[in-house]
This record gives sequence, C-alpha cells and structure tokens, in this order.
Amino acid sequence: MSLINMAKREINCKIVYYGIGLCGKTTNLHYIHQAVNPQDVGDMVSIDTETERTLYFDLLPLELGKVHGFQIRFQLYTVPGQILYQQTRISVLKGADCVIFVADSQASKLQENIECWNELQEQLRRMNKDVADFPLVMQWNKRDLQDVLPVSVLEKYLNPYRVPSYEGVAVTGLGVIECLRVAINSTLHRLERI
Repeated sequence: MSLINMAKREINCKIVYYGIGLCGKTTNLHYIHQAVNPQDVGDMVSIDTETERTLYFDLLPLELGKVHGFQIRFQLYTVPGQILYQQTRISVLKGADCVIFVADSQASKLQENIECWNELQEQLRRMNKDVADFPLVMQWNKRDLQDVLPVSVLEKYLNPYRVPSYEGVAVTGLGVIECLRVAINSTLHRLERI
C-alpha cells in the first residue's frame, strides 16, 4: 500500500521483485540502476552473504515527477528466493503496490517456480489482497539459456490470471525496463482508483 506523506506532498510506492533464488531479481535491479538517469535514482542497498546472493533486499528509490501536486517515488525491492528466507519474503512483500514475478525459464526450475508462485498467491491472500485484481507482472527470465521452456508452458503454469508477461534476459536488459514500465503504470492506475 502506498505511503502518503501529506506534509512533504509525497507518495511512496513499493514494487517487489519476487521469485526463486538466483532467478534474476537482483540482476533486474542492477540493470535498472545502471540504465536510469543517475539524478533520478538513489543509492541501491544490497545485503549479500557468502552463501547467498541476496540475504535481505535491494532498495532503489526512483523519482518520477509529480502527480496532482504530489511527488511520486517508487521503491524497488527484491525478496530472497531461498526457501530458508520465507519470513523475510513475507516482511518485504507487506505493503507492496505491485509485484513483478521473475521466473527462471529453465525446465529444471519449473517446479520451484510453481511452488514460489503458489507461495506468493497464498501470502497475498493472507494480506487480504484479491490476487486476480492485484497488480502483477510476469517476467520469463533467462531466455538466453539452452534448457528453457516454451513461453506457452510458463503461461500455463504460472500465469492463470493472464497478467502482462514479458520474456527477459536480465543480464542484457531484455524485458527489464518493459516489466518495470508496466508495473509503474499498473501502480499509478491503481492509485487513481483510490
């Protein structure tokens, strides 16, 4: 849920990148951070450990100008994908205005993707969110690898609500900005309805 600061005339929106471990969530944020005009972004905070790429979250404040006299800021977060960090994922997901689900397109990762997608749906329901109406974007990442499933298979198992979906190669930026743009527009559209 967006945080509105009336005194500062500022609306802070939260987009969460969700997916299994090493699916490309952090790579998406690194690409965005490098691609966006440096004056429009803040510092990216990343907490890594020796054994896991992302222990907690990455934060990227992104300024987008004013809407109805309010400064709009987007904060982009990733969740740790490893099963061990389920409670951290739940904490990061709280207050999300939109989720970009990053799926690893490799055939060997399908079951993990399905389990992660089911967990996301369950957590949104527990937060009293209508999953069918909640702003979601799907990114079919790692399309440059050999062992990838057809998009139709990913759509069948991971996109029952037929939300916008994009093929991606986060390391090169393919699909990264498109997913973010749709997430931002979905969030802004939802804000207008409130």
